[in-house]
Amino acid sequence: MASNSKTLRSPLQIARGLGSAKHGTEHWWHQRVTAIALVPLTIWFVFGVIRHLGADHAAFVAWLESPFSALMMVLTAVVTFHHAQAGLQVVIEDYVHNEMAKILSILAVKALCFVLGAACVIAVLKISFGA
Repeated sequence: MASNSKTLRSPLQIARGLGSAKHGTEHWWHQRVTAIALVPLTIWFVFGVIRHLGADHAAFVAWLESPFSALMMVLTAVVTFHHAQAGLQVVIEDYVHNEMAKILSILAVKALCFVLGAACVIAVLKISFGA
């Protein structure tokens, strides 16, 4: 009998076309990497905001005009929204059982996270370049 990779799947998975899409591990790693990246980014963000408590608008804008602060703020926004989108996708995949609702929910979450992330990046760049 020849060895076949399909023999490791259950008959139900073969019949329905289900089985490993080979993306679960990659998705899991993305979640872990973004979570780890968020630790120093969040610490930087919290200390930056605390440092500017009571400061006027001009002082906060001057802080964001710094290339390092602008880069860190952009990274914080991008990683935060990417991590949020990935986490919400897992929740939707696990708890929404209607396929159409699942697909539409995932697309809505991806679109919302992209729009909010892009808005954050544009806002930081406008402040950073003084526009």
